[in-house]
Amino acid sequence: MAETGLGRPSGMCGGKENLLLQRSGYRARFAIGAQDLMAARQLRSRCFQTDGLDGDAYDAVCQHILIEHDRTAEPVGYFRSLLLPNGAQIDKSYSAQFYDLANISSRDGAVMELGRFCIDPDCRDADVVRFAWGAVALLVDRHDVGLLFGCTSFTGTDPGAYLDAFSLLQQRYLAPLSWGPGAKSPRALGFAQVLQGRAALAATDLHAAQAQLPPLLRSYLAMGGRVSDHLVVDHDLGTCHVFTGLEVDGVPRVRQRLLRAITQGH
Repeated sequence: MAETGLGRPSGMCGGKENLLLQRSGYRARFAIGAQDLMAARQLRSRCFQTDGLDGDAYDAVCQHILIEHDRTAEPVGYFRSLLLPNGAQIDKSYSAQFYDLANISSRDGAVMELGRFCIDPDCRDADVVRFAWGAVALLVDRHDVGLLFGCTSFTGTDPGAYLDAFSLLQQRYLAPLSWGPGAKSPRALGFAQVLQGRAALAATDLHAAQAQLPPLLRSYLAMGGRVSDHLVVDHDLGTCHVFTGLEVDGVPRVRQRLLRAITQGH
């Protein structure tokens, strides 16, 4: 699908053509025009608590998906996507600013980056996150995407607040060498460096580790996602983030069925 400015899919002029998914009181649709993009950036600013209106150069080349209340059209969630036809174009991604993604560059087939994935902090409906993943699944199927990836963020720039989570990631969820990223950013900190020889994660720490994981990262991991062996401190967004990738073929079948149920309205 060709793209035009503001991530607008070509040939879409409004109405049902822009609708991606609709069910259970919510709808996911492609943002079109400056007003939609402004609404998306305002929601991002609230979620990431940026000083000004959140935006960057990648907004012009990504598709923007708004999650809205069906009746009120109030935005409750958002993500942007960058579809690349193969790994050779990985340097065009947002994540490539921070991570060495050379291992992905030789991949054949489409890869897709998810960015700025967020849910309104006032929204307490867990179905919104599941619904958003249903919208992602439709895009994955539509473009035959083999690898999903992006930066998943921990609030704040102090890695010490998330030691249990980073210990869990280091022990159980590191990406394979076949596509795992290398360090690139001068603000990168290896998990081993952050943990400073901390003893292996004890069983009693598992609850704390899970509680420290951002909801988006928990979703990735539940579907088979894996992460970099280091984090990056991002002072612009006021976060610590880790590169996260998901091999689509490796998503457990039960998770695939749940996503299909969302997309098919069952």
